[in-house]
Amino acid sequence: MNRTTHDRGRDRDEEGRARSARPRDGLGRPLPYGAEGVPRQPEGVVRDPGATLREAQRLFDAGMPFHAHEVFEDAWKSGPEAERDLWQGLAQLAVGLTHAARGNAAGGARLLRRGADRLAAGGASAGGAPTEGSSRGGSPGPGPYGIDVGGLVSWARELAARTEGGEGDGGTGPGAVDAAAEAPRLRRDAS
Repeated sequence: MNRTTHDRGRDRDEEGRARSARPRDGLGRPLPYGAEGVPRQPEGVVRDPGATLREAQRLFDAGMPFHAHEVFEDAWKSGPEAERDLWQGLAQLAVGLTHAARGNAAGGARLLRRGADRLAAGGASAGGAPTEGSSRGGSPGPGPYGIDVGGLVSWARELAARTEGGEGDGGTGPGAVDAAAEAPRLRRDAS
């Protein structure tokens, strides 16, 4: 990262794009320069869907939903257009959990619901991506790549309601949730 006087001290990457070099905590919040943070998720990594889901689940389980969001962002930017809603919906769930863990109940609930709605509307079909069956009763069922779309939609809506109700259980702010304890299961076969 470089800093120049021309851009008023803003951090820049090698291509000259504005990019903060400040360390981040596990929830993606910037820390003071010189503080020890967690390693950043590399940007622009092209992974196959299975690798994307495994890495995102690892980050969720570690209590790092902000970083899981970055993995999903890479998938929607590098994947087929037909799967964009799927990956964006998953990214919104990750950011919703991030906000809830930071104590931002309203923002967390809003993003959790937005992600759930996006997945419910199209995540189970994702433009012809391979699915593992169909659902009954109009609720989303198994989605492409073994993603538990129905379970994720239910998880997100339940957490949104609980978060707005002030039932946080030990995060970093008033009403904040514990991101690792609330980590969703992305696939039915994930434990």
